[in-house]
Amino acid sequence: MTEVASAAVAQEAVTQPARVDFRTDPSQYKHWRLSFDGPVATLSMDVAEDGGLRPGYKLKLNSYDLGVDIELHDALQRIRFEHPEVRTVVVTSDKDRIFCSGANIFMLGLSSHSWKVNFCKFTNETRNGIEDSSRYSGLKFIAAVNGACAGGGYELALACDEILLVDDRSSAVSLPEVPLLGVLPGTGGLTRVTDKRKVRHDHADIFCTLVEGVRGQRAKDWRLVDDIIKPQQFAEAVRKRAEQLGEGSHRPSDAKGISLGRVERSDSDDGIAYQYVEVKIDREKRLANWVVRGPQDVAGDIDTILSQGDAWWPLQMARELDDAILHMRTNELDIGTWVFRTEGDVSKVLESDAVLQKFADNWFVRETTGMLRRTLARLDVTSRSLFALIEPGSCFAGTLLELALAADRTYMLDDLDAEQPAKIAVSELNFGAYPMVNGLSRLSQRFYEEEAPVQAVRDTLGQQIEAADAESLGLVTYSLDNLDWDDEIRIALEERAALSPDSLTGLEANLRFGVTETMETRIFGRLSAWQNWIFYRPNASGDKGALRLYGKGEKADFDWNRV
Repeated sequence: MTEVASAAVAQEAVTQPARVDFRTDPSQYKHWRLSFDGPVATLSMDVAEDGGLRPGYKLKLNSYDLGVDIELHDALQRIRFEHPEVRTVVVTSDKDRIFCSGANIFMLGLSSHSWKVNFCKFTNETRNGIEDSSRYSGLKFIAAVNGACAGGGYELALACDEILLVDDRSSAVSLPEVPLLGVLPGTGGLTRVTDKRKVRHDHADIFCTLVEGVRGQRAKDWRLVDDIIKPQQFAEAVRKRAEQLGEGSHRPSDAKGISLGRVERSDSDDGIAYQYVEVKIDREKRLANWVVRGPQDVAGDIDTILSQGDAWWPLQMARELDDAILHMRTNELDIGTWVFRTEGDVSKVLESDAVLQKFADNWFVRETTGMLRRTLARLDVTSRSLFALIEPGSCFAGTLLELALAADRTYMLDDLDAEQPAKIAVSELNFGAYPMVNGLSRLSQRFYEEEAPVQAVRDTLGQQIEAADAESLGLVTYSLDNLDWDDEIRIALEERAALSPDSLTGLEANLRFGVTETMETRIFGRLSAWQNWIFYRPNASGDKGALRLYGKGEKADFDWNRV
């Protein structure tokens, strides 16, 4: 095969990648080494150059692709659940004089637009997850930057609570995407520099246009890092700071961890199925029918919960839902509408929520709630139309009601003559346990933080709500009777499928988060708007664009018009 033909095959393999599996475990890691020393865990990056998820590029200089971040996501889960004694995580590198050079540019240059955006979204969520664990779970993170730290490598460091930089006269931090590639730091770099680290505007302007970055005292003075440490003292200083940072943690020192087994699923050409989650794809209609099943039995004491471990319904369901969302988002790009149903007993879901609330101070219950919170937040930023159908036999209650509250539209069947008429219910967990990335509960977001409608819903605690009342309270879009149900649902789904996917993505992203902004909503907003747009522009991705020509020794040919 000629070199040109070989390159064409490599580009096709990356542009149209095979299906991605997000399930892994430490025995399969190629790029990370995870070690434990009492309350301190160390995540050491040592990316295998030939270990890319797809052919066509080498992961040189600790650069990463989606496969590297899949392992990072799994490692964080292992720390959360399997090692409750850990209070601080040190993120560092095993390579000499290199921390991380960021996302692999050759991978991005070869990738389709959708692959680039989905890759950035997943890495954003992983970094948001680091901050989520710091905020809620008592896990603190230190980036021990022991070498060159560029682009996505610095974005990983920015997600940590503190950044310690080795002061060896060469190691620097940088965000070189604008001068080198004609794109933006796609996993929250710009936003965390301003919103989190409060780097002054003029300093940030210089920093983000310097290829070589900033090192030493200036990096500290400009708030790009928290401290600089001489090489001889670096390891000891990192260890000492890690222990100090974990002193205020509520994670237990003597608890036994919960082993996370493989998430089991069966795959077919038209869907995936787990124990509690099932997705059936209708390719002709370009929609996926989701079913999430409630618990059959509810563990009522903490010993039983701990003995069930990863088979405990809230955790197993959350892990299955998380895997299904990632699978569908990455591997089924043409399936534009997700229709959610539930099956089960409303009272059992409420009982499960009561247990989550009762034992909220237990580390395992707290981590399970965190898993649910992060998984539900994936739905909010997923570029798919989300519909919920509430029918007889549904169990949209408490935690599972969040699926309906996350939906762009919710329809409820009003059939009081049914053997099990459709009913919904709220639990205390709906009022803040699962905030969206804007920090609001989905109920508060739904009513734009107006107190009266939120209080009216809260007044129904302990009740099962019928369709007409659910519509009156504003909890569903429409309640429909038997005569209208099939036609109304069919028409709504057909109309949705006829609309432009691009405009729907923009519409949904704008409507889901309302008026409240946070660092996280700004990150996802910049990804879906600015970075999405810039990725498409010829200055970045055209034949003579900076991203496409990187490493080839050619100069980018820019269109100098300001748009």
